[in-house]
Amino acid sequence: MWLPIIFLMIGLLLGFMTDVTVPDAYSHYLAVVVLAGFDTLLGGARAHLNKHFSNPAFIGGFLFNVGIASCLVFFGKQLGVELYLAVVFALGVRMFNNLGRLRRILIDERIISKK
Repeated sequence: MWLPIIFLMIGLLLGFMTDVTVPDAYSHYLAVVVLAGFDTLLGGARAHLNKHFSNPAFIGGFLFNVGIASCLVFFGKQLGVELYLAVVFALGVRMFNNLGRLRRILIDERIISKK
């Protein structure tokens, strides 16, 4: 469970310490990859708290989310349609659902453990 969080922190530190710029042509791709990563991280945290975490499911979910999101952005660019907005919306909704479920699990565990 801690491995994804550790690598997230390492990635954030490296990102803030380096001066790498992303070309405008790839900015939509980067945005959906970051959202897919956060969505997968929150889903993994929720699965861990529910005692249903699986490494293959976590990695497969990340690769599937990134692949589908990137394909939608690519096809949207080819068609001249802003499909990346649909991806951002869908992943944003999933992230907030996972955050809500995580909050509920943590609240229930605190309430149950105090009784």
